Amino acid sequence: MLKNKFYIAISCLILTATNLAAQTLSLDDVLSTIKTNNPQLKMYDADIQSMDAAAKGARSWMAPQVETGFFMAPYNAKMWKADGAFPGMGNYMLGVTQMIPNASKLKADFNLMSAMSSVEKENKNYTINQLKALAKTNYYQGLVLGKKVKIAEDNLLLLDYMIKSMEIRYQFNMDKLPTYYKAKSQYNALQSEIVMLKNSIAQKKIILNTLMARDKNTAFEIEETYEIKDFNSVILDTTSLSKNRSDVKAIEKTMEINKLKIAAEKTKLLPEFGIKYDHMFAFGTQPQQFSLLGMVTIPMPWSTKMNKANINSFKIKNESLNWQKQMILNEAAGMISGMNTELTSLKKQYEIAQKSIIPALRKNYETAILAWQNNTGDLFVTLDAWEALNMAQIDALDKLQSILAAQVEIEKQLETK
Repeated sequence: MLKNKFYIAISCLILTATNLAAQTLSLDDVLSTIKTNNPQLKMYDADIQSMDAAAKGARSWMAPQVETGFFMAPYNAKMWKADGAFPGMGNYMLGVTQMIPNASKLKADFNLMSAMSSVEKENKNYTINQLKALAKTNYYQGLVLGKKVKIAEDNLLLLDYMIKSMEIRYQFNMDKLPTYYKAKSQYNALQSEIVMLKNSIAQKKIILNTLMARDKNTAFEIEETYEIKDFNSVILDTTSLSKNRSDVKAIEKTMEINKLKIAAEKTKLLPEFGIKYDHMFAFGTQPQQFSLLGMVTIPMPWSTKMNKANINSFKIKNESLNWQKQMILNEAAGMISGMNTELTSLKKQYEIAQKSIIPALRKNYETAILAWQNNTGDLFVTLDAWEALNMAQIDALDKLQSILAAQVEIEKQLETK
């Protein structure tokens, strides 16, 4: 029985460990789930499929027109019938008319309709980039908040040790009461800060679950790994930027569609042909008759004003879009340059904090607490040393957060895949 219970316990531990491992989501896992499940992206997919489906009917002809009725029939119905040498008058007509569209027009319409979804595809990529940046921002904020919680919880244990030590030492008049109350107040403030930090982490996870289109309260852990990147080698010319940015590509695709619209409008200036066939069922003894007519539309100056105005409008619109493209690229290059300068400064500050400031303050604190434990130092000095170390650690994490935020912004502007 004991052996069976042991195996059951081991199995439970393995299952628990597996579940815990499954609950940890890396940033790549989050981004992949967003790309697959986010409803906004599914909306773009449906719009793209809709446009592609509509393009299949671009080469269709106009429906034939069928006519039927009396043709050249006298009002006096008695005259419809033959009477001796009188053959009768009037006809019953059945006719059909079919317009034959210009082949150039059909091709221009097909090219235009087929290209319509290209803009939505780039708009989808732009939205993916925005959602990725939002997810990265909240993920990294949750990561840094988790590090702050760990520091706060470690400090809580440390303060708890100090307070319990002071309670013992106070009985032997080895510590002062004001120092005890100062440590208690810092302990309570730290507890409050931990509650606030954990609430902020919960908010970040709700946002991430929302982006992943999951239950908002689905529990998961944020992976603690991150990478500090270097963007100094990035080439900030407009050509390389325009190759990556989906919003610029969407503008370029819109300009191409406008050119296709111009081509389609020009085909409306070409003549179109039609054919009309009528068959007359003659009354009385008259012979059967038919008519076969060819038709052609002749674009005239008064009928093409709208087409010419539309052509001119699309040309001016493309000029506006080109300036909009240049504006976006110019602003993006300036923003990336400024953010990269700030990132370089933040990385230097973070490195100084990690290699110099925090180690020095930690040694100062260790010296102070050692002196207090040996009754050669004051607890006020120890608490001040602890507070200085704690503030330096939190400040370093704030700089790390700023570094990761700057990275996310630069990657969003570069639209790295």
